[in-house]
Amino acid sequence: MPKHEALHRVNILGVGVHAIDMHQALAQVGQAIEDGQKGYICVTGVHGIMESQTDPLFRSILNRSFLTTPDGMPTVWIGRLRGFSGMKRVFGPDLMMETCKMSIERGYTHFLYGGAPGVAEALKETLVRKFPGLKVVGTFTPPFRLLNPEEEASLQNTIADLRPDIFWTGLSTPKQERFMAQYLPILDTKLMFGVGAAFDVHTGRIKDAPEWAKNVGLQWLHRLGQEPRRLWKRYLFNNPKFVVKIAAQLTGLTKYDCI
Repeated sequence: MPKHEALHRVNILGVGVHAIDMHQALAQVGQAIEDGQKGYICVTGVHGIMESQTDPLFRSILNRSFLTTPDGMPTVWIGRLRGFSGMKRVFGPDLMMETCKMSIERGYTHFLYGGAPGVAEALKETLVRKFPGLKVVGTFTPPFRLLNPEEEASLQNTIADLRPDIFWTGLSTPKQERFMAQYLPILDTKLMFGVGAAFDVHTGRIKDAPEWAKNVGLQWLHRLGQEPRRLWKRYLFNNPKFVVKIAAQLTGLTKYDCI
């Protein structure tokens, strides 16, 4: 494929979500690593888009990404309504698996950052077992707060020594996106991925939804059933608001700029 091929973004409430599928996402990832390009990748669904409605800085972070992938089916449906018929879901946990698979033949190295204590190390064991020969060069479990200067310096030194091609960030949205935007310039890595629940999905702490639920846009309901206390406000408030806002945008009543 041509280097640095321009990709279209679909304007969804002011967030530019790339009109891509998994194959195109992997092609972009591979090309960027081969070129030595730095960037961060956001996997964004309704939750991230709604968080951006009251946080212009966060919206700007999503719009300045190397890739902002359509993580949920509503983003795909809107993209298709806008004329991008080939747009397909690029789900964070799936993107992680496919990128690791590609890394076996290309020799890309990985660093895992995030999760509760022990999760990153358990994920490393899971990935190496699933993909023999995968090079996971390090893991780090961050505190549930901003890094202090000593921790930041330690992380920076660790990454300078290991120089991973790919830095996986398993924090929640919008925390992981803010982290990537802040730390990409000072960490000696090429691509940073914010994949949120992928750390818990691939270590069995969260059960993934069945394919039929994903395909009809009901994965959120499956997640809500597993973590009702933590997620009920996110889904039961954000989802109806999203429907109202996107209806206004699609009918031309409200306009949004991707800034």
